[in-house]
Amino acid sequence: MRARIDDLGAAVLLPDSPARVVSLVPSLTEAVEVSLPGLLAGATDYCTHPEGLAVPRVGGSKYPVLERVFELRPDLVLANAEENRPQEVRALRDNGIPVWVTEAAGTVPRALASLRRMFAEAFAVPAPDWLERAEQVWEHSDPVQARAVIPVWRRPWVVLGSATFAGDVLLRLGIANVYADAEQRYPRPGLEELRASGAELVVLPDEPYAFTAEDGPECFPGLPCVLLSGRHLTWCGPSLLEAHALLREQLSSPL
Repeated sequence: MRARIDDLGAAVLLPDSPARVVSLVPSLTEAVEVSLPGLLAGATDYCTHPEGLAVPRVGGSKYPVLERVFELRPDLVLANAEENRPQEVRALRDNGIPVWVTEAAGTVPRALASLRRMFAEAFAVPAPDWLERAEQVWEHSDPVQARAVIPVWRRPWVVLGSATFAGDVLLRLGIANVYADAEQRYPRPGLEELRASGAELVVLPDEPYAFTAEDGPECFPGLPCVLLSGRHLTWCGPSLLEAHALLREQLSSPL
């Protein structure tokens, strides 16, 4: 066993070579399965990638069924400061299960650095090739082409605010977030405020809320709207390799 410090500063007593991993974060699930296939013993219901992943499911990220996690006898659980609640992390640790928590990174480089630390510290392996290539692909930013509002939910409306990974993804593709200086990471402005925000574009991802051509754009008459892949916008993992070209293509095709 070896003691390491996770992103939040907690000391985690880890096995030398984790062999039964439960991931409570979809993007971490994909990153681990692609890089270290065969280690995952369980994942959340929302862990949809890699496609065909056949492992036991333990409920949602916010509300995992802890009894299912206990039954899987993991020697490591992966969590995230934004996606998972502290009480679940605490309950797992109180039952003797090591939990590695990654930070809620506000930029692409910081998120990739967190993954690099996770592989080095939690798994004691070098960074996978895809991670190094993603660092190169996302190293630079395009000039700003438009200012946008980026809703991630409606009823009520919730938008990307300050210091979010997805906001930095868009900024590196030339799209500045109107609410980038908000006090909250996820403000809840009313629709009238969104319409009067001065945005030149509305960006509508398909997760966590599944915006479509028929559900969302009608609320912003006169403003161009683009539909984006929510997974490629918000997941920090192997999908970032294809996200750069895919999101740029989608941004170039307003409704």
